[in-house]
Amino acid sequence: MKRESSRKANETRRIVFLAFPQVVLLDLIGPWDVLNLANTLANDETPPYELELVSGDDSAAILSFGGISMASQQSASKCRGAIDTLMVPAAGMSWQSPPSAHSLTVLRRLAGRSRRIVSICGGAMLLAAAGLLDGKKATTHWRGTDELAARFPNVNVQPDSIFVKDGNVYTSAGVTAGIDLALALVEEDLGRAMALNCARYLVVFMRRPGGQSQFSATLESQQAERNSINELIAWVTDNLASNLSVETMADRVHMSLRNFSRVFRSETGQTPAALVEKLRVDAARRRLEETDEPLETIATACGFGSADSMRRSFHRIVKVAPNDYRKRFCID
Repeated sequence: MKRESSRKANETRRIVFLAFPQVVLLDLIGPWDVLNLANTLANDETPPYELELVSGDDSAAILSFGGISMASQQSASKCRGAIDTLMVPAAGMSWQSPPSAHSLTVLRRLAGRSRRIVSICGGAMLLAAAGLLDGKKATTHWRGTDELAARFPNVNVQPDSIFVKDGNVYTSAGVTAGIDLALALVEEDLGRAMALNCARYLVVFMRRPGGQSQFSATLESQQAERNSINELIAWVTDNLASNLSVETMADRVHMSLRNFSRVFRSETGQTPAALVEKLRVDAARRRLEETDEPLETIATACGFGSADSMRRSFHRIVKVAPNDYRKRFCID
């Protein structure tokens, strides 16, 4: 994403976080900290963002889903004027409890004053209930995508997306995906360098492994119950350019080849070779997104041996060629 040329470099953008009772803390705090960090790193007399915490039910205190109470800066009924970005985090299990008529009225009123409308996680349910997602592509927490599609058939649900932008409406997947989306907003507003600096400071990927997938191969593999298998997978992830034959991995956990293959499939639901290929593709994706390294360099670093071998794995797993993937997801 490139910085918006129509917006002044020294303009402060008003960001309103609309928090309803039972707000999910990380949905709120994750994006808030990204934008606040951009203010700190900008080090300008005029900060790029002005952050406001607004109570959706007009109470002075906002009780979070985790039981922590926060003081609102103002109530929704007193929130006046133009808003650059309206941020709507989830309220409890948003896909299970229909919002009140008052909540929807508040949401529609503030959305009408906003240049951008953003939901985090289950906040998409609130936007959908208010009619703000009709005819648009959107996503939400993986546990709520089916419910979102069933309750709101006019919404084009994208279940495998980390975040989705459709016009001036942005929706994100579960919880920490709000950080991904906030970094994308920073990139859109202030440029790639600022977003990358924020990501480095927060020790997160500017764009998480796997591009649009909510679950990387590493996360999938962490379902193993045996410590020896989890430790092996961690070692494999750090040594993708090494010889990762099934025999090598079996030796590392001191198992016979036959027993290792059986245990590995039982613990992870896939063969050792299949997981290694997915991990190598994940690593290659990150390099394609974040660097301009040649394909041969990436292939060697990720253990493919050749660019042709990497292309075959990409077609098998990602369904696109590495060059096409880079064009679509490269940060530059």
